[in-house]
Amino acid sequence: MRMYDIIMKKRNGGELSREEIDFFVEGYTRGEIPDYQASALMMAVYFQKMTERETVALTMAMAESGDRLDLTGIKGVKVDKHSTGGVGDKTSLALAPMVASCGVPVAKMSGRGLGHTGGTIDKLESFPGFGTALTTERFMENVNRIGIAIMGQTADLAPADKKLYALRDVTATVDNMSLIASSIMSKKLAAGADAIVLDVKTGSGAFMKREEDARALAEEMVKIGNSAGRKTLAVISDMDQPLGRTVGNALEVREAIDTLMDRGPEDFTRLCLTLGSRMLMAGGRASEPEEAEELLREALKSGRALKKLAELVEAQGGDSRAVYEPDRLPAAKILLPVPAPRDGYISRIQCDEVGICSLVLGGGRQTKDSRIDLSVGLVLCRKVGDPVKAGEPLAMIHANEEGKAREARSRYLAACAIGDGPCACAPLIKAVIGA
Repeated sequence: MRMYDIIMKKRNGGELSREEIDFFVEGYTRGEIPDYQASALMMAVYFQKMTERETVALTMAMAESGDRLDLTGIKGVKVDKHSTGGVGDKTSLALAPMVASCGVPVAKMSGRGLGHTGGTIDKLESFPGFGTALTTERFMENVNRIGIAIMGQTADLAPADKKLYALRDVTATVDNMSLIASSIMSKKLAAGADAIVLDVKTGSGAFMKREEDARALAEEMVKIGNSAGRKTLAVISDMDQPLGRTVGNALEVREAIDTLMDRGPEDFTRLCLTLGSRMLMAGGRASEPEEAEELLREALKSGRALKKLAELVEAQGGDSRAVYEPDRLPAAKILLPVPAPRDGYISRIQCDEVGICSLVLGGGRQTKDSRIDLSVGLVLCRKVGDPVKAGEPLAMIHANEEGKAREARSRYLAACAIGDGPCACAPLIKAVIGA
């Protein structure tokens, strides 16, 4: 088999066989196929697209290119959740304890943030001492003992995807539905869950700006997961404004704690209930969304979900007192309001710009080696559709440097539009695919 023939076949619109895709992925992972040939194939795929069979074959080849977690030692149906990323998306912090407290084991691998979207691992490290560098044995032991564990992604999980994504990033071949779907799903399949619930974001703060693109991606990933024998479904949710009212690591942890105390923001709570109900159904704990939501609401009201977060923090070396005393979490020294320039109603918040505000403050990474400030960020005082009077705060900037605070204030002000009359807010949940 020759790489030249595979490139030419795809360039001419042919369908690659499983054997040809395996040959490419294995050879490129081992360094036997050079970047220029891999780039040529990625460009051919970009223009000629991939069939469903090709996409599944590519996903499985990448999932099998390195280590695969064997979670059969964990009792029960293991359900994983993945978000395509957004601003203020602290969902796993509240959702995982909610689901685990209802009896469905949560064995989750999460990543760090890069750019304007935050990472679950960074947020969890707001708890002093919290560690995510777990061995597989301890990871599984924690899930069996308390029903939940969250660890960082290992370097050997789907290494072919890591190499290919870095190549696509510099050869203008990122924006292809099959390549995006296989990149996400290869890691999810290698992580060993029995069922996968996907949160696919759409809007100005999401990777998929248009709802039709988000739907197409969701459908592609659901097909891949089901073809691989994993029960898979996707929720398409709005990211045209930040989720909840906080953006920034420790601030988002505080909001997740509020939510677990049954006093969280309406939109964030709704998303957790929607995703959580599907996770409970996939785990065999409920048969209908309404039944599952009732179980989750009871876990919030009874305090079981909050206790489960404390158990998670303690089991992974963190100071669980911060769950009940959030003032122990990192806090910024400077609070700077963003005053409304006039009376009216919030008609738009450019979501990705809000993420960049947090980045400017030091709350995110511009490169993978950047150090982040866990204490900084923003708290939104008004969201889309809310009335506001001149001089009232649109948001509060939490900062540790005056210059960065002023820059974030200017950017946030530019990201907000104020209209004369009330406007409709986009629905949070757009669709559920594969239910």
